[in-house]
Amino acid sequence: MSICFPTVRTYGNGFNVSKQLIKTLKMGNADTKLNFRKAVVQLTSKTQPIDASDDSFWDQFWSESVTNVQDVFALVPGAEIRALREESPNNLATLVYKAVEKLVKTVDSSCRTQREQQIALNCARLLTRVLPYMLEEPEWQSFFWSSLPAAENESVPLAQSLINAVCDLLFCPDFTVASTRRSGPERAEELSSLDSCEYIWAGGVGFARAPPRCAAHEAARTELLRLLLTAFSETVYKPPHQTHHNKWIAYLTSPDNRHALPLFTSLLNTVCSYDPVGLGLPYNHLLFSDTLEPLVEVALQILIVTLDHDTSNAMNEDSDEALPDNLFINYLSRIHRDEDFAFVLRGVTRLLNNPLAQTYLPNSAKRVALHQELLVLFWKMCDYNKKFMYYVLKSSDVLEVLVPILYHLNDSRADQSRVGLMHIGVFILLLLSGERNFGVRLNKPYTATVPMDVPVFTGSHADLLVLVFHKIITTGHQRLQPLFDCLLTILVNVSPYLKTLSMVSSSKLLHLLEAFSTPWFLFSAPQHHHLVFFLLEMFNNIIQYQFDGNSNLVYTIIRKRAVFHALANLPHEHTAIARSLQATHDKLPRSTSAESVAELAMEGSRPAQPAEPGTLNATLPDTPAIAAMTERESAHPSAQQLENTQSLLESRSGGDGEDCEPDAITDGEETQRPRTHRDSIKSTTSIRSPTTDGWRASAEWVASWRGKLPLQTIMRLLQVLVPQVEKICIDKGLTDESEILRFLQHGTLVGLLPVPHPILIRKYQANAGTAAWFRTYMWGVIYIRNVDPPIWYDTDVKLFEIQRV
Repeated sequence: MSICFPTVRTYGNGFNVSKQLIKTLKMGNADTKLNFRKAVVQLTSKTQPIDASDDSFWDQFWSESVTNVQDVFALVPGAEIRALREESPNNLATLVYKAVEKLVKTVDSSCRTQREQQIALNCARLLTRVLPYMLEEPEWQSFFWSSLPAAENESVPLAQSLINAVCDLLFCPDFTVASTRRSGPERAEELSSLDSCEYIWAGGVGFARAPPRCAAHEAARTELLRLLLTAFSETVYKPPHQTHHNKWIAYLTSPDNRHALPLFTSLLNTVCSYDPVGLGLPYNHLLFSDTLEPLVEVALQILIVTLDHDTSNAMNEDSDEALPDNLFINYLSRIHRDEDFAFVLRGVTRLLNNPLAQTYLPNSAKRVALHQELLVLFWKMCDYNKKFMYYVLKSSDVLEVLVPILYHLNDSRADQSRVGLMHIGVFILLLLSGERNFGVRLNKPYTATVPMDVPVFTGSHADLLVLVFHKIITTGHQRLQPLFDCLLTILVNVSPYLKTLSMVSSSKLLHLLEAFSTPWFLFSAPQHHHLVFFLLEMFNNIIQYQFDGNSNLVYTIIRKRAVFHALANLPHEHTAIARSLQATHDKLPRSTSAESVAELAMEGSRPAQPAEPGTLNATLPDTPAIAAMTERESAHPSAQQLENTQSLLESRSGGDGEDCEPDAITDGEETQRPRTHRDSIKSTTSIRSPTTDGWRASAEWVASWRGKLPLQTIMRLLQVLVPQVEKICIDKGLTDESEILRFLQHGTLVGLLPVPHPILIRKYQANAGTAAWFRTYMWGVIYIRNVDPPIWYDTDVKLFEIQRV
């Protein structure tokens, strides 16, 4: 996403004024904007404190002279706010005090007139402009937790007064919500006593009625929510390694906020009820402005930011008291009705699939780009509400989430500015792959509705998963290498449930093994051999539990048997290792097999494109190691686990191949097995070049894992089937692989293979590394997405760095 900000020129008065400011003064009502600009200059040029009681001066800042937030950003340059902060801190403090005080007064008078509503919006706009420059300075952060000078109750901090006022205004009849009473200022309800649960913004979870829409109300909500989001951004001015409990969010989501429940419900329902296409009239989005999209965007951002702030078992840094529980997380975790789950899932999948929808007329349907925030919300919902995740997995609806994720993974693989999107997509698939039902759902046949840059195939969603992962590994950019462990872990987790893989995806899996098992690659970094262990484990799972339907994979294994023999005879002497490393390559070798020479991509697809030069990108923490993110669990649950979780899944199970439980799985207690190398994998670093940290492969190191490669099952399969296949080919003079496939389809290895191993799943476990990663990613997305107005541009953000690709 490319962003251009105005260049700055210096004028005779000594102040930095952007071209945008000059343009703003020329447009609209120039006199009133000039008066506002004069007031700003007067404020920033005075070094002596201006009397707080001089209402005629302070009222200029929230009078009706300014009518939109863009004007405020243009007429109040950031450099002048910083100068005011450094040279006249008293005047900056008074400005903020007076703005909050004015908001409180509009609430006290129930904000009944149009003039009061305009004043409230202008106060919100000014505070949105000024707050980032105060929050970036640590000394000023405590300022908001001091009391209003004029407050009767000295114990109410400024931040709480601001949040209370904004929340009251978000449920103000005839301003942000439609009144349910007879109209007229004299009949208006008192805001202080109003029951905001009657004024939830949209029907959905916990609120059946769908209130009438009003563009002015939606625009007002958007501006007030933007102010809240700005206040919550204190987090971005803290370094990533610093433990920080955001008191702004803690207060909004605490029992002290009487609007917590209706606000949470309003935010969730606004997002999940949004339909950008509406009636589907072509090009209607070009004819009519959509006031709902900006509201949905900021509502979604507020939701994910507040849900990130888990205060359970957290202590207040100032008073050493336990922080109140986050009610938003509490409410989210307590949603339990199927109709509520259906509403949320339908809303999320509608918006996720919106950019992928195909139309006959180019650009005729509205496109929304909310997928990054939506994926964070989906992650939070699955994390905090396991019943929701089980609901998602109980039917093929989960594929409505899977396909957009795979689309974005495939489309973003060459774009360095979308590394974060790649990670969150993989993290969600890792979370889902820990559940048996996800593997089962992948067997549903895939009908290509979305053009993707992958080979044409006929098969299931499992094939699509394999093909996209193969593309990421073989044609993605270098920064994706830390994800390889995650990608292969997902494949291992789902492998025991995959009934049939196509010939195309089977070939791609063998190509990955061929690439990862070349000696130069295995010996070039201390953890590369883990990738081979993952792939062998996947093949073993399919052979042991889904042999009957996977003749394509078995045939490909027979054709590529040299790869397995080479692994079994891997050189481990010092001279052989040194010789292998002399053949260092920059990237994985391309497959030379016939089936990959002339591949046709899906019709209408386009190759993945790198980022455009100059695209802004927020830095991210290191990818957590797979060993830190997952915990191995048996797929044979204990009686207690069965009672607690599996019963919930089974009671809700629909169709879609529920019967594909592997034959060898039996109920009962977890089966023990000897501990192998795969159980103790501790992958601590991403794939690195041979020279990283001065590490060199040694004969002892190779010997430590070479003998533990789980090749027994595959070698036994080759030992039994290769002579049979060769005999058929000689006896019948076969050259057509379809005859061989038919033979393999009717073959059996019952009693010939080693005793089936128990299925062990690597389940995602919540950990500090992923929590920190998500927080950084989420705020990076919010920073880059908020460009009109550019709320945080040119402020001293510490949580991440903004770079240009």
